[in-house]
Amino acid sequence: MTSGLTWPQLRDLKLSELTDAADGWNAASKHAGSARERVDGDMSGSLAKTQESESATAAVKRLKRLSENYHYIHTECALVRASVEALGIELAAPQKQLRDALEDAAANCYTVHADGRIDYPAGGKNAMTGELVPGGTVVGNNGLIGSGNSGLRRDGNGMYSPGMGPGAPALKSPNPHLAKAQEIADRIARALREAREIDDRYNSALGKLKAAPGLTVDTRTWADVAADVNAVSGAAQNYLADHLPFDKSPADRKEWWDHLSEEQREEYLTSFPDVIGNLDGIPSAVRDEANRENLTLLIAKLDGQPESKDMLAGLKGIQTKLQETVDPPMYLLGIGDRGNGRAIVSYGDPDTSKNVAAYVPGLGTKLDKDFANGTLDRALYTKMGADRHDSDSTASIVWLGYDAPQSIDVASTTSAEHGAPDYNSFMDGITATNGQKDLHLTAIGHSYGSRMVGEAAMRPGGIPGADDIILLGSPGTGADNASQLNVGADHVFVGSAQNDPVTWLPSKAGVLTGPVLSTLLMPEHDQNWFGTDPASEAFGGRRFKVADGPLPIVAGQGPTPAHSNYFNPAIDPASADNIARIVAGKSDSITTEAPR
Repeated sequence: MTSGLTWPQLRDLKLSELTDAADGWNAASKHAGSARERVDGDMSGSLAKTQESESATAAVKRLKRLSENYHYIHTECALVRASVEALGIELAAPQKQLRDALEDAAANCYTVHADGRIDYPAGGKNAMTGELVPGGTVVGNNGLIGSGNSGLRRDGNGMYSPGMGPGAPALKSPNPHLAKAQEIADRIARALREAREIDDRYNSALGKLKAAPGLTVDTRTWADVAADVNAVSGAAQNYLADHLPFDKSPADRKEWWDHLSEEQREEYLTSFPDVIGNLDGIPSAVRDEANRENLTLLIAKLDGQPESKDMLAGLKGIQTKLQETVDPPMYLLGIGDRGNGRAIVSYGDPDTSKNVAAYVPGLGTKLDKDFANGTLDRALYTKMGADRHDSDSTASIVWLGYDAPQSIDVASTTSAEHGAPDYNSFMDGITATNGQKDLHLTAIGHSYGSRMVGEAAMRPGGIPGADDIILLGSPGTGADNASQLNVGADHVFVGSAQNDPVTWLPSKAGVLTGPVLSTLLMPEHDQNWFGTDPASEAFGGRRFKVADGPLPIVAGQGPTPAHSNYFNPAIDPASADNIARIVAGKSDSITTEAPR
């Protein structure tokens, strides 16, 4: 549908009225958001903590429904606000161009018709007769070639430009008004064309922002909201998306965000939650807000897709933890459905904490129920342990920003090579947004995650800001020795359980077939699957005390029970405490173990 906007309408449009309307929708959105916070915190939260009756459970269920209604109102009103605000801002430029052109026309005593034609007066002399050259009419060229261009040749009462676009031969006229009138008519036509395109885009987006009848807000409702977000972000492509700093460093992105107005920040959060939430260098609280919004939209998107049931379970598990966890506070720093899923979750605020650790999980990890209910707990254990050694503050992060190999037969360097740049970008973002002068940053890699951390550390400059590296259950880092990891060998810490078969994986000269115990009992060299064994003396790192762990298979706990215990203080208190001490900056007090 083509906009019927006329130049008199564009000239007289009061953009302040659009701003006022946007402010009204913004107020409605904020009221709904505040109401949702009161329902979640003061009402359902306190009720769930203090009451356990069936009636209380039913009341909490109804309050959650009310909370979802407020959430929906908050989001949809914010989308309307963003659209109306952006419409006004984008129309400002063509309106100014139009008004400037009209002022020039008036100054030259030209008549501008409702359809954009301009009458110009007589002027100049006919070289042959010496008479005054008569005036005429010109039609503006809107810059397009085709049926949408009104600047085609028309009959007139004088000489005129055919308006065939740039590069076309111009008719010479001794009347000086002709060229000026044509230039003004072209400016009017192009300003009107631009305004109509803007009007069409936002008319389409706003037309989609319609609430379905009824009070039920379910996954279908949020799927509709996801479509609304896409519509608004598409409409705001020129105004907002083109200015997103994808090609900037995390430090430059932070500076970009800091210089945005509050209104601009809200527009980006509303229109591009998936982008802002995953952009390194954006403050953690902002990323958390954007990702929580996007999490709801992703759940709605994947609902009903059989091939996505595992990822959907992981997303729902994360959402449940975010809703239920108050202390320590959780921050959702990244979320996405690319590949095997993306999730970056922090216990504690990485922007205010003195100690920050980012743990990379390994083999077999993906965004599923086990990630939400198991992998996240490892970061929580580290947070709780580090706080006991340094009460100032700690943020402990799980970083699933890559596709980890899902089985040993596909474990190559490829996943590590693909993930390392993104991990380094994330760590660079932490250094950009953290406000502590003496930030202590620790990179942790478990299982194949240690190979990815090793890859990141061996990149030029190493892992940005990293003070210490912890390698747990490592099949090798790709490095020959600890000094190659760019933090100094004394700051590379290794936890390697005696009965963890992953730490005894043979080099690629051999294979992981045949009895695993033969490798455990008769290691012949210090080379692992991915290079020098980090627990060996040849590697040169600092090995710390961990429990031996159960024997694989023999103890009846599966093939690799010792491989999964490093973080758990109930199962391996020595390992969990040593990890916590390193993260807290107390590595001088760890209990060490002799290298292999």
